[in-house]
Amino acid sequence: MKMADLLRTPLYDLHVAHGAKMVEFAGYDMPVQYPLGVMKEHLHTRSAAGLFDVSHMGQVILKPKSGEVSDAALALESLVPVSILALAEGRQRYALFTNDEGGVLDDLMVANRGDHLFLVVNASMKHDDIAHMEREIGDRCEVVPVTDRALLAIQGPSAEAVLSSLVSQAAAMKFMDVAVLNWGDVELWVSRSGYTGEDGYEISVPNASAVSFAEALLKQVGVEPIGLGARDSLRLEAGMCLYGSDIDTTTTPVEAALEWAVQKVRRTGGAREGGFPGANRILEELENGASRRRVGILPDGRAPMRAGTEIFDGDTHVGTVTSGGFGPTVEGPISMAYVAAECAEIGTKLDGEVRGKRQPVTVAELPFRAPQYKR
Repeated sequence: MKMADLLRTPLYDLHVAHGAKMVEFAGYDMPVQYPLGVMKEHLHTRSAAGLFDVSHMGQVILKPKSGEVSDAALALESLVPVSILALAEGRQRYALFTNDEGGVLDDLMVANRGDHLFLVVNASMKHDDIAHMEREIGDRCEVVPVTDRALLAIQGPSAEAVLSSLVSQAAAMKFMDVAVLNWGDVELWVSRSGYTGEDGYEISVPNASAVSFAEALLKQVGVEPIGLGARDSLRLEAGMCLYGSDIDTTTTPVEAALEWAVQKVRRTGGAREGGFPGANRILEELENGASRRRVGILPDGRAPMRAGTEIFDGDTHVGTVTSGGFGPTVEGPISMAYVAAECAEIGTKLDGEVRGKRQPVTVAELPFRAPQYKR
Protein backbone atom coordinates (compact mmCIF):
# COMPACT_ATOMS: atom_id res chain seq x y z
CA MET A 1 0.00 0.00 0.00
CA LYS A 2 1.34 3.44 -0.95
CA MET A 3 1.83 5.92 1.88
CA ALA A 4 -0.57 8.29 0.12
CA ASP A 5 -3.30 5.63 0.35
CA LEU A 6 -2.91 5.06 4.08
CA LEU A 7 -5.50 6.12 6.61
CA ARG A 8 -4.55 8.71 9.20
CA THR A 9 -5.68 9.04 12.80
CA PRO A 10 -6.81 12.44 14.14
CA LEU A 11 -3.35 12.80 15.73
CA TYR A 12 -1.35 12.45 12.51
CA ASP A 13 -0.24 16.12 12.37
CA LEU A 14 0.70 16.03 16.06
CA HIS A 15 2.93 13.00 15.44
CA VAL A 16 4.68 14.76 12.56
CA ALA A 17 5.09 17.93 14.63
CA HIS A 18 6.82 15.87 17.33
CA GLY A 19 9.27 14.42 14.80
CA ALA A 20 7.79 10.95 14.52
CA LYS A 21 9.03 8.45 11.97
CA MET A 22 5.84 7.25 10.28
CA VAL A 23 5.29 3.72 8.93
CA GLU A 24 2.43 1.65 7.56
CA PHE A 25 0.60 -0.44 10.16
CA ALA A 26 -2.78 -2.14 9.60
CA GLY A 27 -3.55 0.27 6.77
CA TYR A 28 -2.70 3.37 8.83
CA ASP A 29 0.17 5.85 8.74
CA MET A 30 1.45 5.41 12.31
CA PRO A 31 4.41 6.61 14.40
CA VAL A 32 6.97 3.87 14.94
CA GLN A 33 9.28 6.09 16.99
CA TYR A 34 10.06 9.68 17.94
CA PRO A 35 13.46 11.43 18.24
CA LEU A 36 13.86 9.93 21.74
CA GLY A 37 14.26 6.50 20.08
CA VAL A 38 12.68 3.12 20.78
CA MET A 39 14.96 2.14 23.68
CA LYS A 40 14.49 5.39 25.60
CA GLU A 41 10.76 5.47 24.82
CA HIS A 42 10.44 1.98 26.30
CA LEU A 43 12.38 2.85 29.46
CA HIS A 44 10.54 6.16 29.84
CA THR A 45 7.20 4.34 29.85
CA ARG A 46 8.49 1.97 32.52
CA SER A 47 9.74 4.86 34.71
CA ALA A 48 7.28 7.70 34.08
CA ALA A 49 4.45 7.94 31.53
CA GLY A 50 4.13 7.32 27.80
CA LEU A 51 1.35 8.54 25.52
CA PHE A 52 0.29 6.18 22.72
CA ASP A 53 -2.03 6.81 19.79
CA VAL A 54 -4.10 3.64 19.36
CA SER A 55 -6.86 5.25 17.31
CA HIS A 56 -6.36 2.65 14.59
CA MET A 57 -7.99 0.07 16.86
CA GLY A 58 -11.65 -0.73 16.34
CA GLN A 59 -14.21 0.64 18.78
CA VAL A 60 -17.64 -1.00 18.63
CA ILE A 61 -20.88 -0.64 20.59
CA LEU A 62 -23.04 -3.74 20.96
CA LYS A 63 -26.63 -2.71 21.71
CA PRO A 64 -29.18 -5.37 22.72
CA LYS A 65 -32.33 -5.07 20.61
CA SER A 66 -34.33 -6.22 23.64
CA GLY A 67 -33.00 -3.34 25.72
CA GLU A 68 -31.47 -5.76 28.26
CA VAL A 69 -27.68 -5.75 28.39
CA SER A 70 -27.78 -9.36 29.61
CA ASP A 71 -29.17 -10.33 26.20
CA ALA A 72 -26.20 -8.70 24.50
CA ALA A 73 -23.90 -10.55 26.91
CA LEU A 74 -25.49 -13.91 26.11
CA ALA A 75 -25.35 -13.16 22.39
CA LEU A 76 -21.64 -12.35 22.61
CA GLU A 77 -21.05 -15.50 24.66
CA SER A 78 -22.08 -17.49 21.59
CA LEU A 79 -18.91 -16.17 19.91
CA VAL A 80 -16.38 -16.19 22.78
CA PRO A 81 -15.38 -18.81 25.41
CA VAL A 82 -15.65 -16.14 28.10
CA SER A 83 -18.26 -15.26 30.73
CA ILE A 84 -19.71 -11.94 29.60
CA LEU A 85 -22.95 -12.36 31.57
CA ALA A 86 -21.02 -12.11 34.86
CA LEU A 87 -19.27 -8.91 33.79
CA ALA A 88 -20.48 -6.20 36.19
CA GLU A 89 -21.44 -2.74 35.04
CA GLY A 90 -18.36 -0.53 34.99
CA ARG A 91 -15.98 -3.45 34.43
CA GLN A 92 -13.98 -4.76 31.45
CA ARG A 93 -12.74 -8.22 30.47
CA TYR A 94 -10.35 -9.78 27.94
CA ALA A 95 -12.03 -12.08 25.40
CA LEU A 96 -11.33 -14.12 22.28
CA PHE A 97 -13.37 -14.69 19.16
CA THR A 98 -12.90 -18.34 18.17
CA ASN A 99 -13.65 -20.31 15.01
CA ASP A 100 -15.15 -23.77 14.55
CA GLU A 101 -11.70 -25.37 14.74
CA GLY A 102 -10.95 -23.69 18.08
CA GLY A 103 -8.56 -21.15 16.53
CA VAL A 104 -8.51 -17.49 17.49
CA LEU A 105 -10.18 -15.05 15.09
CA ASP A 106 -9.17 -12.06 17.21
CA ASP A 107 -8.66 -10.98 20.81
CA LEU A 108 -10.55 -8.03 22.23
CA MET A 109 -11.63 -6.10 25.31
CA VAL A 110 -15.29 -6.08 26.37
CA ALA A 111 -16.77 -3.51 28.78
CA ASN A 112 -20.20 -3.45 30.39
CA ARG A 113 -21.48 0.11 30.17
CA GLY A 114 -24.90 -0.42 31.69
CA ASP A 115 -27.25 -0.54 28.72
CA HIS A 116 -24.74 -1.79 26.13
CA LEU A 117 -21.36 -3.48 25.70
CA PHE A 118 -18.33 -1.57 24.43
CA LEU A 119 -15.69 -3.53 22.52
CA VAL A 120 -12.16 -2.65 21.46
CA VAL A 121 -10.81 -4.94 18.72
CA ASN A 122 -7.56 -5.13 16.79
CA ALA A 123 -6.95 -2.71 13.94
CA SER A 124 -6.12 -5.41 11.39
CA MET A 125 -9.28 -7.39 12.19
CA LYS A 126 -11.89 -4.74 13.00
CA HIS A 127 -13.80 -4.97 9.71
CA ASP A 128 -13.84 -8.77 9.88
CA ASP A 129 -14.92 -8.69 13.54
CA ILE A 130 -17.78 -6.29 12.84
CA ALA A 131 -18.97 -8.42 9.90
CA HIS A 132 -18.67 -11.56 12.07
CA MET A 133 -20.87 -10.07 14.79
CA GLU A 134 -23.40 -8.69 12.35
CA ARG A 135 -23.66 -12.08 10.66
CA GLU A 136 -23.82 -14.21 13.80
CA ILE A 137 -25.66 -12.09 16.37
CA GLY A 138 -27.08 -9.21 14.32
CA ASP A 139 -30.59 -10.54 14.89
CA ARG A 140 -30.19 -9.96 18.64
CA CYS A 141 -27.85 -6.97 18.76
CA GLU A 142 -27.20 -3.76 16.90
CA VAL A 143 -23.50 -3.67 15.99
CA VAL A 144 -22.41 -0.01 15.89
CA PRO A 145 -18.86 0.86 14.76
CA VAL A 146 -17.58 3.96 16.56
CA THR A 147 -15.92 6.10 13.88
CA ASP A 148 -16.01 9.56 15.47
CA ARG A 149 -13.68 8.93 18.41
CA ALA A 150 -9.91 8.58 18.76
CA LEU A 151 -8.30 6.21 21.25
CA LEU A 152 -5.29 7.18 23.37
CA ALA A 153 -3.35 5.26 26.00
CA ILE A 154 -1.38 6.78 28.85
CA GLN A 155 0.86 4.11 30.42
CA GLY A 156 3.43 3.98 33.18
CA PRO A 157 3.85 4.52 36.93
CA SER A 158 3.00 8.23 36.56
CA ALA A 159 -0.14 7.59 34.49
CA GLU A 160 -2.53 8.01 37.41
CA ALA A 161 -1.02 11.33 38.46
CA VAL A 162 -0.99 12.57 34.87
CA LEU A 163 -4.59 11.71 33.99
CA SER A 164 -6.04 12.65 37.37
CA SER A 165 -4.47 16.11 37.06
CA LEU A 166 -6.88 16.61 34.14
CA VAL A 167 -9.72 14.34 35.30
CA SER A 168 -9.62 13.86 39.06
CA GLN A 169 -12.04 10.89 39.15
CA ALA A 170 -9.54 8.73 37.23
CA ALA A 171 -7.50 8.16 40.38
CA ALA A 172 -10.31 6.17 42.02
CA MET A 173 -10.46 3.63 39.20
CA LYS A 174 -8.93 0.16 39.63
CA PHE A 175 -7.48 -2.20 37.04
CA MET A 176 -10.14 -3.12 34.44
CA ASP A 177 -12.62 -0.50 35.68
CA VAL A 178 -14.39 1.55 33.00
CA ALA A 179 -16.08 4.91 33.42
CA VAL A 180 -17.43 7.89 31.51
CA LEU A 181 -15.57 10.96 32.80
CA ASN A 182 -15.65 14.60 31.74
CA TRP A 183 -12.72 16.77 30.77
CA GLY A 184 -14.45 20.13 30.74
CA ASP A 185 -17.36 19.58 28.37
CA VAL A 186 -15.64 16.66 26.60
CA GLU A 187 -16.94 13.16 27.38
CA LEU A 188 -14.17 10.60 27.84
CA TRP A 189 -14.70 6.83 27.84
CA VAL A 190 -11.94 5.61 30.15
CA SER A 191 -10.68 2.14 31.07
CA ARG A 192 -7.86 1.45 33.49
CA SER A 193 -5.96 -0.99 31.30
CA GLY A 194 -3.36 -1.14 28.55
CA TYR A 195 -0.89 -3.16 26.52
CA THR A 196 2.39 -2.55 28.35
CA GLY A 197 2.16 -4.38 31.68
CA GLU A 198 2.21 -0.99 33.40
CA ASP A 199 -0.55 0.80 35.25
CA GLY A 200 -2.39 3.10 32.89
CA TYR A 201 -5.51 4.04 31.02
CA GLU A 202 -7.04 3.84 27.58
CA ILE A 203 -9.20 6.84 26.73
CA SER A 204 -11.72 7.16 23.92
CA VAL A 205 -12.12 10.84 23.05
CA PRO A 206 -14.17 12.59 20.34
CA ASN A 207 -12.12 13.19 17.20
CA ALA A 208 -12.66 16.95 17.44
CA SER A 209 -11.04 17.03 20.91
CA ALA A 210 -8.32 14.40 20.36
CA VAL A 211 -5.47 16.80 19.58
CA SER A 212 -6.22 19.22 22.41
CA PHE A 213 -6.55 16.34 24.89
CA ALA A 214 -3.30 14.74 23.70
CA GLU A 215 -1.54 18.09 23.95
CA ALA A 216 -2.87 18.58 27.49
CA LEU A 217 -1.44 15.18 28.47
CA LEU A 218 1.91 15.91 26.82
CA LYS A 219 2.20 19.16 28.80
CA GLN A 220 2.21 17.20 32.04
CA VAL A 221 5.56 16.54 33.71
CA GLY A 222 7.15 13.26 32.66
CA VAL A 223 4.97 12.47 29.63
CA GLU A 224 6.54 11.57 26.29
CA PRO A 225 4.92 10.41 23.03
CA ILE A 226 5.67 6.73 22.37
CA GLY A 227 5.61 4.89 19.04
CA LEU A 228 4.80 1.39 17.84
CA GLY A 229 8.38 0.19 18.26
CA ALA A 230 8.39 0.63 22.03
CA ARG A 231 4.78 -0.52 22.24
CA ASP A 232 5.92 -3.85 20.80
CA SER A 233 8.91 -4.29 23.14
CA LEU A 234 6.78 -3.29 26.15
CA ARG A 235 4.05 -5.83 25.37
CA LEU A 236 6.67 -8.51 24.68
CA GLU A 237 8.24 -8.01 28.12
CA ALA A 238 4.71 -8.16 29.53
CA GLY A 239 4.14 -11.52 27.79
CA MET A 240 1.17 -10.20 25.81
CA CYS A 241 0.16 -11.68 22.48
CA LEU A 242 0.12 -9.74 19.22
CA TYR A 243 -2.68 -10.94 16.97
CA GLY A 244 -1.32 -12.28 13.69
CA SER A 245 2.02 -13.14 15.30
CA ASP A 246 1.46 -15.00 18.57
CA ILE A 247 -2.19 -15.94 18.08
CA ASP A 248 -4.23 -16.52 14.95
CA THR A 249 -6.73 -18.94 13.44
CA THR A 250 -4.22 -21.82 13.82
CA THR A 251 -3.73 -21.35 17.58
CA THR A 252 -6.22 -22.29 20.28
CA PRO A 253 -6.58 -20.40 23.58
CA VAL A 254 -5.05 -23.33 25.45
CA GLU A 255 -2.07 -23.63 23.11
CA ALA A 256 -1.60 -19.88 23.54
CA ALA A 257 -1.57 -20.18 27.36
CA LEU A 258 -4.66 -17.98 27.52
CA GLU A 259 -6.91 -20.45 29.34
CA TRP A 260 -7.01 -18.02 32.28
CA ALA A 261 -9.47 -16.03 30.14
CA VAL A 262 -11.96 -18.92 30.07
CA GLN A 263 -14.02 -18.82 33.27
CA LYS A 264 -15.26 -22.01 34.99
CA VAL A 265 -18.86 -21.29 34.03
CA ARG A 266 -17.97 -21.78 30.33
CA ARG A 267 -15.90 -24.93 30.92
CA THR A 268 -16.97 -28.56 31.14
CA GLY A 269 -19.45 -28.87 33.98
CA GLY A 270 -20.10 -25.12 34.15
CA ALA A 271 -23.59 -23.63 34.08
CA ARG A 272 -23.01 -22.26 30.56
CA GLU A 273 -20.59 -24.92 29.33
CA GLY A 274 -19.53 -24.58 25.70
CA GLY A 275 -21.86 -22.98 23.21
CA PHE A 276 -19.05 -21.10 21.46
CA PRO A 277 -17.25 -21.90 18.18
CA GLY A 278 -14.64 -24.62 18.58
CA ALA A 279 -15.97 -25.63 22.00
CA ASN A 280 -15.30 -29.35 21.50
CA ARG A 281 -11.59 -28.87 20.92
CA ILE A 282 -11.10 -26.06 23.43
CA LEU A 283 -12.93 -27.86 26.24
CA GLU A 284 -10.99 -31.05 25.54
CA GLU A 285 -7.69 -29.16 25.67
CA LEU A 286 -8.74 -27.43 28.89
CA GLU A 287 -9.24 -30.88 30.42
CA ASN A 288 -6.25 -32.72 28.94
CA GLY A 289 -3.83 -30.11 27.67
CA ALA A 290 -2.71 -29.22 24.16
CA SER A 291 0.09 -30.73 22.09
CA ARG A 292 2.03 -27.46 22.09
CA ARG A 293 2.32 -24.41 24.31
CA ARG A 294 3.26 -20.74 24.07
CA VAL A 295 6.23 -20.14 26.36
CA GLY A 296 8.87 -17.57 27.11
CA ILE A 297 12.32 -18.12 25.64
CA LEU A 298 15.56 -16.67 27.02
CA PRO A 299 18.41 -16.99 24.52
CA ASP A 300 21.96 -17.25 25.84
CA GLY A 301 24.13 -14.31 24.91
CA ARG A 302 22.93 -10.93 23.61
CA ALA A 303 21.55 -11.75 20.16
CA PRO A 304 17.74 -11.66 19.88
CA MET A 305 15.87 -14.57 18.36
CA ARG A 306 13.11 -13.07 16.25
CA ALA A 307 9.91 -14.43 14.76
CA GLY A 308 10.51 -17.48 12.58
CA THR A 309 13.51 -18.79 14.53
CA GLU A 310 13.19 -22.57 14.72
CA ILE A 311 13.56 -24.30 18.10
CA PHE A 312 15.18 -27.72 18.52
CA ASP A 313 15.57 -30.35 21.22
CA GLY A 314 18.73 -32.07 20.06
CA ASP A 315 18.05 -32.98 16.44
CA THR A 316 14.26 -32.79 16.85
CA HIS A 317 12.40 -29.69 15.70
CA VAL A 318 10.04 -28.80 18.56
CA GLY A 319 8.83 -25.27 17.91
CA THR A 320 9.03 -21.80 16.39
CA VAL A 321 9.51 -18.30 17.77
CA THR A 322 6.52 -16.02 17.12
CA SER A 323 7.82 -12.77 18.68
CA GLY A 324 11.31 -11.80 19.72
CA GLY A 325 13.62 -8.89 20.32
CA PHE A 326 15.65 -7.12 22.99
CA GLY A 327 13.97 -6.38 26.31
CA PRO A 328 15.28 -3.01 27.49
CA THR A 329 13.95 -3.42 31.04
CA VAL A 330 15.14 -7.00 31.49
CA GLU A 331 18.38 -6.03 29.70
CA GLY A 332 18.58 -8.99 27.39
CA PRO A 333 17.03 -10.82 24.45
CA ILE A 334 13.57 -12.29 24.96
CA SER A 335 11.22 -14.29 22.76
CA MET A 336 7.90 -16.09 22.81
CA ALA A 337 7.56 -19.39 20.99
CA TYR A 338 5.25 -22.35 20.56
CA VAL A 339 7.02 -25.55 21.61
CA ALA A 340 5.92 -29.15 21.99
CA ALA A 341 4.14 -29.67 25.32
CA GLU A 342 6.82 -32.01 26.57
CA CYS A 343 9.37 -29.20 26.15
CA ALA A 344 7.30 -26.45 27.78
CA GLU A 345 8.39 -26.86 31.39
CA ILE A 346 10.12 -23.81 32.86
CA GLY A 347 13.89 -24.27 32.81
CA THR A 348 13.98 -26.70 29.87
CA LYS A 349 17.15 -26.29 27.80
CA LEU A 350 16.65 -26.14 24.02
CA ASP A 351 18.38 -24.60 21.00
CA GLY A 352 17.37 -21.91 18.54
CA GLU A 353 18.76 -21.89 15.02
CA VAL A 354 20.00 -18.46 13.92
CA ARG A 355 21.62 -18.15 10.47
CA GLY A 356 22.32 -21.88 10.38
CA LYS A 357 23.90 -22.04 13.83
CA ARG A 358 22.37 -23.50 16.99
CA GLN A 359 22.31 -21.25 20.07
CA PRO A 360 21.22 -22.41 23.55
CA VAL A 361 17.92 -21.12 24.96
CA THR A 362 16.00 -21.69 28.17
CA VAL A 363 12.22 -21.96 28.51
CA ALA A 364 11.16 -19.14 30.82
CA GLU A 365 8.06 -18.09 32.73
CA LEU A 366 5.81 -15.42 31.24
CA PRO A 367 5.64 -12.50 31.68
CA PHE A 368 9.30 -11.54 31.59
CA ARG A 369 8.46 -8.58 33.86
CA ALA A 370 5.77 -8.66 36.52
CA PRO A 371 2.73 -6.46 35.80
CA GLN A 372 2.32 -3.22 37.74
CA TYR A 373 -1.46 -2.93 37.68
CA LYS A 374 -3.44 -1.13 40.41
CA ARG A 375 -5.73 -3.84 41.73
